[in-house]
Amino acid sequence: MNTYNSTRHAKFLLNYHFIWIPKYRKHILDNPEIKQLTLDTINELADTHNFEVLATEIMPDHIHLFISTLPKYSPSKLMNIIKGTTGRRISKHFPKLNIKGSVWTRAYFVATSGNVSSETIQHYIENQR
Repeated sequence: MNTYNSTRHAKFLLNYHFIWIPKYRKHILDNPEIKQLTLDTINELADTHNFEVLATEIMPDHIHLFISTLPKYSPSKLMNIIKGTTGRRISKHFPKLNIKGSVWTRAYFVATSGNVSSETIQHYIENQR
């Protein structure tokens, strides 16, 4: 997990821990259909945008996502891609959840695994329940 990756011009190790929530912290993520749709969408985006999902935990009112990515993506760009796509798909399948134009809040948390090992963050996410 803490191995360096390479492109033609760069050697890197970029692991991000993201957390984001639905609008008004609604407990929409305890619905198994929404949970599965979100997981499937994240995995599809990982293939499309060449990032690796290291750990995911979907709680009733927030999501933890730990990924390893290419240096061409900033954390804000990744959140735009992930939250935008998952939000649109949830809105399409569950129109009542589209509260004031979106499913998610605009805010998110992001941390790199620089001061803590990737294993520690993965262990934290997996033990959220």
